[in-house]
Amino acid sequence: MPDSKCPKKSESLWKGWDRKAQKNGLRCQVYAVNGDCYVGEWKDNMKHGKGTQVWKKNGAIYEGDWKFGKRHGYGTLSLPDQQTGKCRRVYSGWWKGDKKSGYGIQFFGPKEYYEGEWCGSQRSGWGRMYYSNGDIYEGQWENDKPNGDGMLRLKNGNRYEGCWERGMKNGAGRFFHLDHGQLFEGFWVDNMAKCGTMMDFGRDEAPEPTQFPIPEVKILDPDGVLAEALAMFKKTEERD
Repeated sequence: MPDSKCPKKSESLWKGWDRKAQKNGLRCQVYAVNGDCYVGEWKDNMKHGKGTQVWKKNGAIYEGDWKFGKRHGYGTLSLPDQQTGKCRRVYSGWWKGDKKSGYGIQFFGPKEYYEGEWCGSQRSGWGRMYYSNGDIYEGQWENDKPNGDGMLRLKNGNRYEGCWERGMKNGAGRFFHLDHGQLFEGFWVDNMAKCGTMMDFGRDEAPEPTQFPIPEVKILDPDGVLAEALAMFKKTEERD
């Protein structure tokens, strides 16, 4: 008696199409409905590994690491220049969860950039900012503003060293007026010096020294002042 064999069940067409549509490994070009394009590695239908994303709306380009659909690891973000039309790099550094996190360099313009630490796409931690006017700030940052200990060096060579809060001088600090050969040391509130001491500092080597040096403050008769103070102290003890 001949053996009877059951015919194999044919797979539904939609299952085959769905299996082919699953994105895993390296893909050439995958376009989204809105026109965005991605070239790179995938895992479980998510961008994962090395890849390049081009956003159609603003022309932004990201080249670097991805993790489960988000920029994660080291990568570079570029934007088209409005004047030349060519793409220029605006950020190179580390990412976490689609946000700048860790060490990175951000370019704000041809002569203005920041190099240092980031957290949640904001400057946080230690960093150095080069401003377009020639000033340089180096120190601590928090919530995208200087906060903590830091030094601001102006283009003319003058500098402030001290405490910062919310992007302004706040707390104890020293301002070196090197162009005039003077040093102010005191306390600041919201960029305003409230109290302190001004003294000559390298006045002889200063390019534009003040017309008159700061006179030395001293007691003409220190022994007499001390004797008078001791006498007042003895009288107070006798009364008690």
